[in-house]
Amino acid sequence: MQGAAQDAYGVGEQVRLAGRWLASAVAGALAEAGVDPAERRVAVLVGTGLRELRAVEEWHGDGAALRLAQLHFNEAVRSVAPAVTEVHTLANACAASGYALALAADLLDLEEADAVVVAGCDTMTESMLTMIGRVGTTTADTVRPFDQDRDGVLLGEGAAAVVLELPSDKPAFGHIRAVGIGCDAFHETAPDPNGIVATMRDAHQRAGITPADVDLVVAHGTSTALNDPTEATALAEIFGDLPTEQAPVVTGIKGAIGHTSGGAALMSVLVACRAMRTGTVPAVTGLRTAIPEAKPLSLVVGEPLAARPKVAQINAFGFGGVNAVTIVEAVDV
Repeated sequence: MQGAAQDAYGVGEQVRLAGRWLASAVAGALAEAGVDPAERRVAVLVGTGLRELRAVEEWHGDGAALRLAQLHFNEAVRSVAPAVTEVHTLANACAASGYALALAADLLDLEEADAVVVAGCDTMTESMLTMIGRVGTTTADTVRPFDQDRDGVLLGEGAAAVVLELPSDKPAFGHIRAVGIGCDAFHETAPDPNGIVATMRDAHQRAGITPADVDLVVAHGTSTALNDPTEATALAEIFGDLPTEQAPVVTGIKGAIGHTSGGAALMSVLVACRAMRTGTVPAVTGLRTAIPEAKPLSLVVGEPLAARPKVAQINAFGFGGVNAVTIVEAVDV
């Protein structure tokens, strides 16, 4: 677009790029972690659902400037961290940044990197907004996870990034115990409770914990007709045999920020870590009356809950049965 100012990697500011937010998040994460890619082997894994689809729409419909290379996030990352060893984009739907966490842990365990930046990012797109409007009979005006009056999901957007390193004496925001991943391929869009349960159990096994060890669940909670009862049923199967005092509290963040697609898993991980550090678990925004399947769960409703969870489970489920469940442990602060 003529006359538009240019950013660090050569696109006018009027083009809506997830990569611009991603670059800022990666730079901030590296600075806060005190990690210099010029001095250590640092890889970057980016989870996304739509990559730069909005920019493609603007290119196609409005003639906006866009280069093919910008559909991968390599240029965006290297505009702020040119010395990173590698940049990989994972387009794994709404579980993408959860998958990125799992692969980052593998890179560290295999000594293929000294540190890994894990990021998630997405923008709203016309095509996705159109699709959401066509999959149901109503149009949502707010997101109400697990609520009997929910009308569906609304999109959010943004980017988040963290730096993963092997455990050391260095201060940390949280400890990733494990990530369970799975692809049940049950249906193009409908979730499968069996696939979700299997992924939760895989996460617990990898983390070396039992359901009784989980203090907090940050649910996927999309406010859709299929996800909420399916996820609630799966959670009840995993945690339903526990006494009430041992059952984890359950919250979700999409009522507050919308569905951030590929960044959703990582954003929920950050909320879980914040809750463990501050002793405050946020309520499920928009939830008033729980659906029957969710009534056995200890949902946080109305006001934030004063609690100090030590172990949190974060759910992220994507189209095609792409599932990621992350187990995070609190660290001393």
